[in-house]
Amino acid sequence: MEIFLRVLRAAVDGGASDVHIKIGAPIVVRINGRLFPIEAPEPTAEWMAEVLRNIVPQHQNERLEKEREIDFSYYAKDVGRFRTNLFQQKGSFCLSMRYVKTDIPSFEELGLLPQLRKLAHEPRGIILVSGTTGCGKSTSLAAMIQEINATQARHIITLEDPIEFVFKDDKSIIEQREIGLDSLSFAAGLKHVLRQDPDVIMIGEMRDATSFSAAMSAADTGHLVFTTLHTTNCALSVTRILDFFMPEERDQIRRQLAGTLKAVVCQRMASRIKGSVIPAIEIMINTPTVRKLIEENRLDKLAAAIETGGEDGMQNFNQALFQLVKDKVVSEEEALSKATNAQALEMNFQGIFLDEGKRILG
Repeated sequence: MEIFLRVLRAAVDGGASDVHIKIGAPIVVRINGRLFPIEAPEPTAEWMAEVLRNIVPQHQNERLEKEREIDFSYYAKDVGRFRTNLFQQKGSFCLSMRYVKTDIPSFEELGLLPQLRKLAHEPRGIILVSGTTGCGKSTSLAAMIQEINATQARHIITLEDPIEFVFKDDKSIIEQREIGLDSLSFAAGLKHVLRQDPDVIMIGEMRDATSFSAAMSAADTGHLVFTTLHTTNCALSVTRILDFFMPEERDQIRRQLAGTLKAVVCQRMASRIKGSVIPAIEIMINTPTVRKLIEENRLDKLAAAIETGGEDGMQNFNQALFQLVKDKVVSEEEALSKATNAQALEMNFQGIFLDEGKRILG
């Protein structure tokens, strides 16, 4: 265990976001998006077994035996907290560990839009934070929860798998419930959460129709609900939600979603010129136009509504990346590599802007 803890400490001291450990191969860390092997003995089967005996929570052992992979939170004293995934490859266990900073970064530190701070002060509705794995969804969500905690007297309940950021009560009171430890499942936790007098509910990840139905019911009854979703842009998030449900249910769910959705925020991480990373943020606000498009099942027009909704606080990825380049935060090359439409963004850099969104909506 001593070598294991030294590896984690060295990774954190070196600014790593992730640590990857597998038997018979160098231990690898990710720093600013790039992978680097570190100088340490290659893990053996015996060494890995000893580590797992010490870090796997007791309540997860039965699940690990059945499913061969689990998620859990591991805290190393004097090092920090890690969101940990234990899985198998070629019959041997591997660890992927993401370092979770103890201090929740501020909006300014993360480079988040002012619109997200405003969303944290909404009284009710569903706010979705979406994006691919590793795009900073959990961190942005934590910043929004902390904004509520620091400024409003509200009762916040989180359902997480596993718990990542640990909040301390400020103006709000917060209970954090870990799936598997404090509740059997997201569905089970959501079934009872409305009886616990919450004002704000944070669901770590939206995974199925049952969870989302419960989230919409909570929003319908005056609660503010935060959750995350794995999608690549805001418009696709709506489609992804509907995919949770049977075809015959989707019309009703779509109308309910149009009434309860507050906003969708989608992120992609871009490398700064100075070496760290910053999220490029696409944001869709549920304006009357967006609501009508969802109600009428004109989901193919949502991207155009986002593109033309700047006055309402909306922007798409190309617009976000263009502004980051204009502010000299990221390079043109990096922006083009992250763009939804690289050709259109390249034209923007040349001063050419097409009114495509207005034409589509018109």
